[in-house]
Amino acid sequence: MEKELEKNIEVITKDIKSYIPDNIVEIVASYAFSLLMALLIFVIGKWAVNKIVKLLGKVLRKVKGMDETLIKFLENIVYYALMIVVILTALGKLGVETTSFLAILGAAGLAIGLALKDSLGNFASGVMIILFKPFKVGDFVTAGGVTGSVSEVGIFNSVFITGDNQKIIVPNSAITSSSITNVNAFDTRRVDLVVGISYDDDIKKAKEILTNILNSNEKVLIEKGITVAVSELADSSVNFVVRAWVNTSDYWDVKFGLTESIKTTFDKEGITIPYPQQDVYHHNKD
Repeated sequence: MEKELEKNIEVITKDIKSYIPDNIVEIVASYAFSLLMALLIFVIGKWAVNKIVKLLGKVLRKVKGMDETLIKFLENIVYYALMIVVILTALGKLGVETTSFLAILGAAGLAIGLALKDSLGNFASGVMIILFKPFKVGDFVTAGGVTGSVSEVGIFNSVFITGDNQKIIVPNSAITSSSITNVNAFDTRRVDLVVGISYDDDIKKAKEILTNILNSNEKVLIEKGITVAVSELADSSVNFVVRAWVNTSDYWDVKFGLTESIKTTFDKEGITIPYPQQDVYHHNKD
């Protein structure tokens, strides 16, 4: 029985040896070397990628007007793109066919692009807003069908706070696809008013009163010039254009203040501000 067992062991050993190549040592050494080289490529490549991204960040931060949000985004894009190259190079050193990986990445990128086309559009618009800066945080703008102060400019969306303190989130693509009005783009703005007086009133006197009102307002920038002129002979009134330059931050205070001063001064001086007779008819009828 022992002889039979030894014979079986000898047969099994011979079968196993038949599957082991004669140059097993060379093969193992070759794979070990390839594995070591792949690890070295990955480690050194990752180190190099980090250095490149860090250098890119330093260069971008020296560019005047470059937004930090865009810088971080570009750093991430460059990092992951370079790391894909490093990984594919390491896999190639191991003998892995990288062409199939590239095909898979391409197909996955196409599928993701189609699924997220709206988000990608918002992203592209966000990059444009950050790069070209049609507005910045704190500006009062009309954009994407919304009017309010800019609270946040993001990669995909921007946040606005309306005058009555509502928070509105607007996709960036809606902003860049329409006109943008930035009220705070310049330090000064012009207040434009249209003031009507009766045909029976003295035009010269009304013009003098309006000019005095503008000159007496401390927030009006007199040095930039004022305008008081007859602009229209309307159906029931003689209309003046009243224009004055002010600091942007004073715009509404001056506009409201001038409107009130004009009405109270006209009442005091006996200048009539006409209103449509049809409204009087309906008012009396009610």
